[in-house]
Amino acid sequence: MSSAPYGILAEFDGPHELVHAAEELRSRHYSAMEVYTPYPIEEIEDIIPAKNSLPAIVFVGGLIGAITAWTMQTYIAIWDFPINVGGRPLYSWPSFIVILFELTVLFAAISTFAGCLSLAKLPRPHHPVFEVDRFKAATQDGFFLCVEARDPLFDARRTRETIEDLGPVSVWELDQ
Repeated sequence: MSSAPYGILAEFDGPHELVHAAEELRSRHYSAMEVYTPYPIEEIEDIIPAKNSLPAIVFVGGLIGAITAWTMQTYIAIWDFPINVGGRPLYSWPSFIVILFELTVLFAAISTFAGCLSLAKLPRPHHPVFEVDRFKAATQDGFFLCVEARDPLFDARRTRETIEDLGPVSVWELDQ
């Protein structure tokens, strides 16, 4: 029984070959690619742009925190436990600012933590690329490119042939 494919992994001789392969695949409209290198390569960032939705997650978390603080304090001060102190109105918004700030920061921090885990798909104790013994070199001197099966243009045979035309050292088909 064969499991679903994860993608095609290829190893290249060096950073220049990897950048060339990524450019070529991008020009052929492949979009779901990932590179694994022992150090950052600036050219890759232009070819495979990072999609970062963490700022939006943090903003929404902070907004929910602010709304929660404002709603909670308004409800407590006006309806649940109204106390008239010194003739001030029940809805005295300046006294709400400290708690509003604290809950905004708390919810934003919690959403940052949860968003980082979620976007990184953690915890994930196993990744399909770990099945390739040679992949251990990715932290030392290996340059790897993976075209993932979630790419709309992915066809295992055709994608493998396309990658093999780019001159990799080795090519592997990865299963989930």
